[in-house]
Amino acid sequence: MLIDNHNRVINYLRLAVTDRCNLRCNYCMPSEGIDFAKREDLLTIEELKAVGRSMASMGIDKIRITGGEPFVRKNLMDLLRSLAEIDTLKDISVTTNATLIGPYIDELKTLGITNVNVSMDAINRETFERITRRDAYDTVHGNLIRLITEGFNVRINFIVLENQNIQDIIPMLELQKRYNVSVRFLEEMPFNGGTKGFQSLKWNYKGILDYIKNHYPEVQKLVDPPTSTSLNYKIPGHKGSFGIIPSFSRTFCGSCNRLRITATGDVITCLYGKPMMNLRGILRNPGLDTDMETAIRDVIGKRAKTGHEAQQEYSKVFSNSMTSIGG
Repeated sequence: MLIDNHNRVINYLRLAVTDRCNLRCNYCMPSEGIDFAKREDLLTIEELKAVGRSMASMGIDKIRITGGEPFVRKNLMDLLRSLAEIDTLKDISVTTNATLIGPYIDELKTLGITNVNVSMDAINRETFERITRRDAYDTVHGNLIRLITEGFNVRINFIVLENQNIQDIIPMLELQKRYNVSVRFLEEMPFNGGTKGFQSLKWNYKGILDYIKNHYPEVQKLVDPPTSTSLNYKIPGHKGSFGIIPSFSRTFCGSCNRLRITATGDVITCLYGKPMMNLRGILRNPGLDTDMETAIRDVIGKRAKTGHEAQQEYSKVFSNSMTSIGG
């Protein structure tokens, strides 16, 4: 079991498999992209498998595969097949933009990987294409509906962007009215490869909820799981639910149970903090499994208490792009 220096059990790993993405969402990275990692700096699929096995042996029982866009990574399914064989993993999930997942949906279901988060910041085609800078709406929408109707546990992640997609908030809620799906609205964060920054937020979690309540006054609060990052709600008569994630306000830090490992092997104990170490050297020296566990336990014992504290120690955090951090 992994327990940090604030007595929080760490059982959830967000494992990035690439920093590349086939979309260019304007809140995530500049239109020209970023300086992506060199191929030799990326963890190989075999190394990612080793990370999964080692972390599971330390008490991680939930792994979420992230990117970048995970499905741009060659042989991703080979990694997922390997993770699915680890008996102690209770949950393997994927966060995707749903552009490339289509050919793999059947096998994902066979493997039991049915928890899928779809990043989709607009339900209107014009808004979607303006934010993503790509013509992929039909593919994303089609794959989303397929995932929902084929029984996957789908959560839609919608980042609320001032002057961009506010008008899509209520139409997006129509999906959870018709389908048993969760739509989660996230506060914007100023990660954008150094081109964006802000100190305050108009559309914080309270503002988002007030906006929804203006349209649905009968909103009911649900009981949130102990380590949930979202505040969850139900609209009577709707099949699904919705949540709001205070990703910038960071009200959930006290129950944080997660660890991030980037596609290049950086270990990040807080989204707002600096990398604490890199695993590549350990992974590329055979027989050093014990060194990996020692190193992981060491950094877990030095976690910041909150994201605000971590940010104070890492003033350059927002110069990163989310695609390089691992979501």
